[in-house]
Amino acid sequence: MGALVTLDLPSDSPMLDLPWVITFGPLDDADDWEPVVCGPYERAHALALAEAVVADEQLMAVVEPLVPAVSVEQIRGEIVAAQLAAADETVRVDQADLYGDYEDTVDEEEDLAATGQAELTGPLPAPT
Repeated sequence: MGALVTLDLPSDSPMLDLPWVITFGPLDDADDWEPVVCGPYERAHALALAEAVVADEQLMAVVEPLVPAVSVEQIRGEIVAAQLAAADETVRVDQADLYGDYEDTVDEEEDLAATGQAELTGPLPAPT
């Protein structure tokens, strides 16, 4: 079974009336092939197609509206917005300290072992 990703929109969203496309791609990084884009469809049809395909195969399906951009400025604006969102996400990931600092943890364990203050039988608290 694969995965399906789409927007969670309120029932009165104007985006529901737009045409929708499905992008099928590999579920993990081990597969290396170019994604396939299908559509446009009405949203319900796109969701049904995507669900049917990912039910049987290890694929990622992204169902999203096809936003009409009718001028060069609108297209450039969409590109800039996507680039800013990607840069913001990269900064947030880089700033996230999910596992603490390994070196600090090793230093604390060595200090405690050297002074005999603690027996190393369990994990140390997360560094601050």
